[in-house]
Order: sequence, then C-alpha cells, then structure tokens
Amino acid sequence: MSTGFDRDPDEYTRGAKAAVVYPDMGASSRDAEARLEETAGLAAAIGVEVREKVAIKLRQPKPGTLIGSGQVEALAETVRDRELQLAVFDAALTPVQQRNLETALGCKVIDRTGLILEIFGERARTAEGRLQVELAHLDYQAGRLVRSWTHLERQRGGFGFLGGPGETQIEADRRLIRDRMARLRRELDQVSRTRTLHRDRRQRAPWPVVALVGYTNAGKSTLFNRLTGAGVMAENLLFATLDPTLRQISLPGIDKAILSDTVGFVSELPTQLVAAFKATLEEVVSADLLIHVRDIAHPDTEAQRADVEKVLSDLGVAEATPRFEAWNKLDLLEEAELERVLEGAAKRSNVMPISAVTGEGVDRLIKTVASRLTEGHRRYTIELNPADGAGAAWLHQHGDVCDHWVEGDKAVYEVRMAPQDFERFETRHA
Repeated sequence: MSTGFDRDPDEYTRGAKAAVVYPDMGASSRDAEARLEETAGLAAAIGVEVREKVAIKLRQPKPGTLIGSGQVEALAETVRDRELQLAVFDAALTPVQQRNLETALGCKVIDRTGLILEIFGERARTAEGRLQVELAHLDYQAGRLVRSWTHLERQRGGFGFLGGPGETQIEADRRLIRDRMARLRRELDQVSRTRTLHRDRRQRAPWPVVALVGYTNAGKSTLFNRLTGAGVMAENLLFATLDPTLRQISLPGIDKAILSDTVGFVSELPTQLVAAFKATLEEVVSADLLIHVRDIAHPDTEAQRADVEKVLSDLGVAEATPRFEAWNKLDLLEEAELERVLEGAAKRSNVMPISAVTGEGVDRLIKTVASRLTEGHRRYTIELNPADGAGAAWLHQHGDVCDHWVEGDKAVYEVRMAPQDFERFETRHA
C-alpha cells in the first residue's frame, strides 16, 4: 500500500478529496458538529473538497496513532471506499502519529497546525506576511524531518549507534532550517523596528489607533471596508485577511484616526503562528481602543469570544485597554433570535449590535467609539483673527467645533479637543 511519500504534496491540497476527522476527547467547549464544520471550512479555504466528516470519541489518546486501532481500520475503509486522498485531523499530531496514520490509511494526513499553515502560506501577500509564514512553517517542519526522509532509511548501512547517509541528510536539513530561521528572525526584527518607528511617529502626531480584532470570518474586513472605503479582501472564507492593513479615518470630533484590520484568531492557534505573527499583532497591543467583532449568528459565538480574549491575553494586551464588542451579522438572524440578541446587547454598555453588510448599527458604533476616544477632551473658547482661515481649518481638523461667532474684531470658537491638541494650537499661535 502506498504511503504517499512518493507523491507530489500539492496533490493533497487544492482539489483533493478529503475526510475531516475530529478526535473528540471531551475537552473542547464546542460540540463535535461545530468543530467539524469549522475544520471543513478551513480545508475549503485552500480548495480541499471535503467528502466525509467523522467525529471519533476518544477516552485515551494512543501514542502511536492518536485514535484506537479499530477506529483507524474503520477510517481506512472509508478512505478506500470513497477514494479519498487526504485526511485532515482536527488535532495536533506528533510526527510519529502522522507517519503511522499515513501508512495505515494509505493517504496523506495533515493536522490542524499543518492545515492552518497551508492557508497562511497561500494567503500571505506582503513581504512581511510571507516571512512570518515561512518562519512558522520551518519551525513546524523542523521536528518532522524524520517523516520527510523515511525513504533514506534503506541507505542507513550502520549498526546501532552508527549513522548512515539518511541520518546525515536529516542533520544537514536541520542545520539548513536552523540557519534559514535565524535569517528570517533577523529580517522580522528589522520589520518590527520599522513598525515601531512608524507607530512612535503616529503617537507623536498624536492619532489614536483603533484595532479590529475577532475570530476568523467574524466580518472584520467587511466592517473595515465600510468604515474606510478600502478594498480589503472580504469573503466568506476563514482567514481571508492575513496581512495587517492600516487606513486613516475621520471620526466625530477626531479629524484623524488609524484603523487597523488584523488577522483573525482561531481556537488552538498554533504556537508557531502566535510567535511568528507577533510583529503583525503589535498594532493590537499598542492600540488605544479595540473593537472585538463577533459573529453573533454563529452557534459557538461565546466559545469564539473566549478564544479571542485568550489570544489577546497571551499577546499582552492590557485589560485596561478600552474595548467594545460589535455583535455582527444581525442580517443572518431570524426574527426571534434577533430580538433576543438586541435585548442582550441593550443591557451592556460596551456592546453594539451591527450588520457590516447592511450598515445597520454602524453609525452608532462610530459615534460610541469617537465618544470614548474623546472622553478626556475639554471645551475651550478660542479667539482668532477673522482672516485666519488656516487657524479655523486647524480647529475643525483637530477638534469638534461646537459653536462659533464674530465678536467685535475677533472670531470666537467653542471647541472640544484633547488637552494636548490645545497645547499644540497654542504653540502654533504663540
């Protein structure tokens, strides 16, 4: 029986017929059906054709194959009968488990981490995104070279502790991977320093940064496009957005703010990706305000919320950072469910029900965010020469002009603005 090692790996991604397997160990807050649907969605994101969805109850994981021998045989029969080329396990497989399952099933096997890395590798567009994905992929593959080089076992020729060509090749590859990873980390450090310089420059401006965060496919990019008019990829796909996108927006009382669209989070996000995408997510860590976009129509919306909060905590986002929840996708709710959601949202001051597709509730979200960002603003009475058009324009750009009138030979403006902006104005007009 073929184990798949002699075939082109690309055969098993785009267009492959696959089974999605969820080993249910009872530890997840989601039900098995929801997990299978999510993993099938992840597989579809790279063009895999999911033919079977199988939930397997596990009392105790097996060191060699994760699932029991009887379960392996039943799954192998399904693979043969349906002529499947790929089995996607919604779990973290060790290199040994992956190899043993491929041998037993007669098809390619990838785990949740490998699947997410495949998606990230296909979707990353910027140089930074590609660097981050490559680093994560190399980190993942470093421990799996024994699987990649099984065909060299026949060349070993040594006895006991004496290694042969196969082991030499594995060591050579490990060294190449370590060297490449070191170069990638140096390049990403440079990216991180550049991003820090840009962020410092913005903070000196000072322009507030608002970051959209949320579970993958929650609708962040659709909301981002509505708020900015940008053309960011926004499709009904998991991980549609990978590379960070920053745009300048205007908010009531704030002439200029920076809106950041970030990579979607997911449950059990591979540790390699959390580490590799740290530079990208620095925008989230340093944001003045977070908008947590939630797919309120999803059956596991509460579990997704918990996953996002955990990732934010792991990233070091301060609990004191102001945040709002945008309960998105109202347009997908039935009338009774919509009423229940709206009633629940009304009881919480930090929740705004919205539809990023139809625009419902978005204006209120904008006003609420602006109000929170301008909480420290004060009201100032400023006198200008009526001919000072540049000064008047500056006040309109950096503050909220509540009223203005002409008094004698002076134009008087009542303006709400941040104290630091008022100091900048006084310095400018000193």
